[in-house]
Amino acid sequence: MGILDFLTGEFIDVIHWVDDSRDTMVWRFEREGHEIKYGAKLTVREGQAAVFVHEGVIADVFSPGLYLLETNNMPVLTTLQHWDHGFRSPFKSEIYFVSTTRFSNLKWGTRNPIILRDPEFGPLRIRAYGTYAIRVADPALFLREIVGTDGEFTMDEISFQIRNIIVQEFSRVIARSGIPVLDMAANTDDLGRLVVAEIADTLAQYGLAMPELYVENISLPPAVEEALDKRTSMGLAGDLGKFTHYSAAEAMSAAARNPGAAGAGLGAGLGLGIGMAMSGQMAGQMAVQSGPWGPVARQPSPQPSPQPAPAPPPAAFPPPPVERIWHVAEGGKTRGPFSRADLGRMAADGALTRQSLVWSAGQDGWLAAEDVPELAQLFTVMPPPPPSAG
Repeated sequence: MGILDFLTGEFIDVIHWVDDSRDTMVWRFEREGHEIKYGAKLTVREGQAAVFVHEGVIADVFSPGLYLLETNNMPVLTTLQHWDHGFRSPFKSEIYFVSTTRFSNLKWGTRNPIILRDPEFGPLRIRAYGTYAIRVADPALFLREIVGTDGEFTMDEISFQIRNIIVQEFSRVIARSGIPVLDMAANTDDLGRLVVAEIADTLAQYGLAMPELYVENISLPPAVEEALDKRTSMGLAGDLGKFTHYSAAEAMSAAARNPGAAGAGLGAGLGLGIGMAMSGQMAGQMAVQSGPWGPVARQPSPQPSPQPAPAPPPAAFPPPPVERIWHVAEGGKTRGPFSRADLGRMAADGALTRQSLVWSAGQDGWLAAEDVPELAQLFTVMPPPPPSAG
């Protein structure tokens, strides 16, 4: 290559980026030795930003427009000014193009169930998923905090971290909201806005912003959904007795509309099911008796006139009380056992006094005879005076 071609290449340089991947967030403009020539043209399109990095330090951020890199305050020098370096500038510069458009239709979801306290059903476990959109709000901060020196940074490299942030804040928001689980479907818009508001500060530290977040579905464990389905079915059925009669009438109507062979079979099957369901009602109306040629159906016999109820049987006598057995303490020794009649004769003979200590099974220790109600009567009942002579 001649010296003229070399000089022409040194003075003509166009820096721009066209991306059709729709997944690339940052792309570095590549030049051998990272040399940015004096007088280069920098084209930044709508939806882009260009970050100028000189010797490892962010020097400037360019918004959409056309720029001519030739002013003295730009950290670039032409190689023609440094013959001793062989037409190579010792100042190394890089340009990173950052996409500022929205990256939409990104998925998020709860890997594990979220435990919350529902005001109606108590503790519950729920799952949720949806979509969100993300964009770069501060290109320099995003390059500094996330990208670093990566020459091509895609959305997949940060989507996992963003999903973790969303799930964490969603769990907090939905646990504090107090919205019943049956009303969450009507409040998904509010939940999405609350989550975005909680995430905004965290994403701002990365130079990112979340324009929107959608909660597409909130689901319950299969066992809880099955219980809710049963509860809904019971509410729709209302009066189960009326629902049974209505179902039987509908089945008979369907059988009548199919008089053919298939309809007859269907009617027979439905009739069998109806008969089983209404067997309790038919038991009092139909009876079957045996005849010489097998079971023969007969009409129900007329009901007899009601008869007066029989008189109740006489009350049984209560069982006689169990007689207690007594022991008497006298002179440090015990005597007995004695019946109450025995103690009555002893009281009459003076062998048992009011102060005599007695004991019987179930009694708490020895007691004086007069302190036992059952025996105190032995000392109070006096015989009547004898009749007069003559």
